Amino acid sequence: MNLGNAVGRSPLVLAIALGLTCPSLVLATDAPAAAPSVQLAGIDTHEAPRVTAFVDFAKKSVVEGTHLDMASAASQATPLNDSVKLAHLQLVLKPSAQRQAALETLSAQQHDPSSPNFHKWLTPAQFGTTFGVADADIAAVTSWMRAQGLTVNAVYPNKTQIDFTGTVAQIRAAFGTNEVAYTIGGKVHRSNDSNISVPTALKPVIAGVMGLNDNKPMPQHIAPRLASFNAQSGMFQLAANAAKAPATSASGVHTDAVQFPTAARGLVPGDISAMYGIDKLRAAGFTGKGVTIAVVDVANMVDADYANFMQTFHLDKYNGSFTQINPAPPSGPTNCLDPNTVDNQQYDFDETLLDVEWSAAVAPAAHIVAAICSDADAKGNATTTNFFGGAFIASANLVNASASRPDIISVSYGYGEDAIDLASKQAIDAMWAQADAEGISVFVSSGDSGSNPDFNGGLNSPTSYQGARPSAVSANAFGTSAHVTVVGGNDTADVLDNTTSKYFRKMTDPTLGTALGYVPEIPWNQSCGNEVAAKSMGFNSTVKFCQQQFKFDPNGVYATSEAGSGGPSGVVRKPSWQKLVYNAQKDQSRDVPDVSLFAGAYGAHTWVVVCTAAYPCTSNFSGPVSLSGGTSLAAPMFAGIQALVDQKLAGAGRNQMQGNAAPTLYALAAKEYGSPTSGPTDALKACNADNGNDGTQSCVFHNVTRGSIATNCAQGLGDDDPILSNCYFVADLPQYNTGLGYFPIQIGLTSMDANPQSYSAKTEAFAARPGWSFASGLGSVNATNLANAWLSYTKK
Repeated sequence: MNLGNAVGRSPLVLAIALGLTCPSLVLATDAPAAAPSVQLAGIDTHEAPRVTAFVDFAKKSVVEGTHLDMASAASQATPLNDSVKLAHLQLVLKPSAQRQAALETLSAQQHDPSSPNFHKWLTPAQFGTTFGVADADIAAVTSWMRAQGLTVNAVYPNKTQIDFTGTVAQIRAAFGTNEVAYTIGGKVHRSNDSNISVPTALKPVIAGVMGLNDNKPMPQHIAPRLASFNAQSGMFQLAANAAKAPATSASGVHTDAVQFPTAARGLVPGDISAMYGIDKLRAAGFTGKGVTIAVVDVANMVDADYANFMQTFHLDKYNGSFTQINPAPPSGPTNCLDPNTVDNQQYDFDETLLDVEWSAAVAPAAHIVAAICSDADAKGNATTTNFFGGAFIASANLVNASASRPDIISVSYGYGEDAIDLASKQAIDAMWAQADAEGISVFVSSGDSGSNPDFNGGLNSPTSYQGARPSAVSANAFGTSAHVTVVGGNDTADVLDNTTSKYFRKMTDPTLGTALGYVPEIPWNQSCGNEVAAKSMGFNSTVKFCQQQFKFDPNGVYATSEAGSGGPSGVVRKPSWQKLVYNAQKDQSRDVPDVSLFAGAYGAHTWVVVCTAAYPCTSNFSGPVSLSGGTSLAAPMFAGIQALVDQKLAGAGRNQMQGNAAPTLYALAAKEYGSPTSGPTDALKACNADNGNDGTQSCVFHNVTRGSIATNCAQGLGDDDPILSNCYFVADLPQYNTGLGYFPIQIGLTSMDANPQSYSAKTEAFAARPGWSFASGLGSVNATNLANAWLSYTKK
């Protein structure tokens, strides 16, 4: 290289140039120390540094995909003050294509019992040395960052992310973008106003900056309801709902066209144990002992709630344990804040309660760790400039810990891929790939709003979307990595089928449960897009059901997108293991969910019991209790099932850590259901969820084949309102309350077609079907049969 071009440059620029010519002159102190090499058969990731040109600060290149398109639709944008400090942002580094390909090769081998690399898990340091960015490249990047006045807090052991802090002015100087406060949908957010730019010489190793916008993954649970137990009926009386049912129904409509029960069923741990074959594993001594499950959250719970839950349901005899931690970064100042310290008050956060109590409900002897990093106070105000959210930081710090990493991680948070910049998506996917390579099994909830997880508790609409043509279809960006298992939501079919007496006893048993065994399941869907509900009410199509519903509900009080989520990724390609099973979607996308468990019910008829500080549980439910649900329930329950599997494997001399569960789940499902080439097996019919306990006792999976997650979607009728794609409109509502006032909208049902001209089971988004489906994935599982099949699979 001609160093003459460095004349007149700063000494630091000259040092970078000299260091690239003479690597010994670059002190790679920012990069974690190289780990001892791990022997991986057939995996070679040795490579030279990729920053080979002179780092000229004046010559910059744009890094595409680093601006959130949503911000472009803002009604107004105001620049932030130059002195505002943004702490603990993450510079996302980009490993080479060679190393990315090698990582995927290793991942496949780590899950292949016939491979010499089977279950050869890595440490964070080994992962960084083998698959991260070269130390010399990291040194060049951090030298440039410091020259811009940015504070480098830590380089993570994975060598793919750098924690840093800077002011708005420093970020603008370094990355050529302005931080602005923008308003969209009546809410104020923060974001960079353009794609970032970096020195051209560094662009090969920089993917972007995570945290320049404040979009955060949101918890995926149903708003809890307070209820009182009626010992005579064995049901819970729900507290009065703020919304009132329509006073009259149209002529000819079943009076329960929209169900609003005053009584509901509250499932307890004994019910879930009976429904999913957990009881037999527990009777054999498999309770999760020796396994650590980390649930990731952004706010605390009261410690005593766990003890109350375990004692109430007679699970304390298994001697499980529970701790709450604020996982620290591997080095440098902390980027994980304790919510109790931030707010100076004791939290009892609904999401954390659900995650902790119901992972323990399934694996009562496991060590449950609530890994919590704050991102907002009780009023929703940001408590940190970690705009990407505490859920990511807690997960990243767990995965990069030098010791005491968990066996299993459960994450019940998410948002659609349409609400995330590509740099942040890459950081999330890289984190989960690292967790998988380390042997950590990660379970992510699919979402709670049907074909787009952005609208938990709301209505799928374009009000918070980006771009000229928002879509009603997306997938959870936190879960579309090929290195996690995504858990969707089911409903028990007995209420709509009028078969409750066959599957539930009227009065509770000593553990307060009523389930007699496995109960037929349908996809969880609380909207009029629920085909099973439509049929139960006497309609031959959901379109007619919805049209009739909105005739006597013209204000759209009961329009909803509340349902288990599923859909195709627009970013991640379909992994090879997802192609194994019968009826796998014939697309090129990573499709979710992978499996599903109970999450909620049509008509809000069935929930699970949660013990809280305000409403503690008692042995006879003498006081009011909290009822909850959502795919935030399903994910930690499946994490609990994985803990039982792990304990059984460890007892048989196998590796307790299993990495991503999905490759094994699909391999087992292919045996039970058949493959795209072999066609369906006889077991596919026998293992249909509709059979209940009749013939499914030996099945690993319960195949959910009725119903859908197609829900309501809507767009405004004003001339300037965005046009929503993937929505088949069925009615006009003249006075829909958006929260910003009443104005007319079109309301419809989500469709697989971008411009739907008709609506059927083939076009709705999305219908359950034999084999795999967007509605329920592979279906639910019998935990005992799953553990036995998993043990047999690893004998290869």
